[in-house]
Amino acid sequence: MKKPALGLIEFKSVARGIATTDVMVKKSDINILATHPTCPGKYMVLIGGDVGEVEAAMKAGVAFAGDLLINDLFLPLVSETVIPAITGTAQIGEIKSIGIIETFSIASAVQAADIAVKTAPVELIEIRLANGLGGKAYFVFTGELFDVEAALEAAGGFVKKDGLLACQEVIASPHPDLLAKGFYW
Repeated sequence: MKKPALGLIEFKSVARGIATTDVMVKKSDINILATHPTCPGKYMVLIGGDVGEVEAAMKAGVAFAGDLLINDLFLPLVSETVIPAITGTAQIGEIKSIGIIETFSIASAVQAADIAVKTAPVELIEIRLANGLGGKAYFVFTGELFDVEAALEAAGGFVKKDGLLACQEVIASPHPDLLAKGFYW
């Protein structure tokens, strides 16, 4: 049985990011989930696959990145809901209360989102990574109010301890107009 994993590397250089992505995909049988420039003038690669394959690709990628590495994340046994939230393919039931966590780091947002869904029965709506956000990231999730608050406390606490929490909010009962306007995409 294969175990899912996620890997992310953020670079100071677009050129090194592109070259590292090639090194990683040649090293292991992984899926490139995203690879693109981010604001302001940085680059990120996000990969998924089996734990062993992602781990090997990440080791090769981090080594190749060298001093142009900003941050990296290896997340073995990632929740199955994280990747669809990143790729915009999450299937959400009813939107109840909403939790929002905004971070100063791409990696911290991904890891905090995984913590949120493993803490309480909440659904990830979206994880937005860096594009149009000045290098920041955020994620939005829904569930019963007490579950959203528990997930927010755990995930927000994780990000806050490293000084990477920009803001966190709970909307207990979102207005229908907010939902109709598609605030999260």
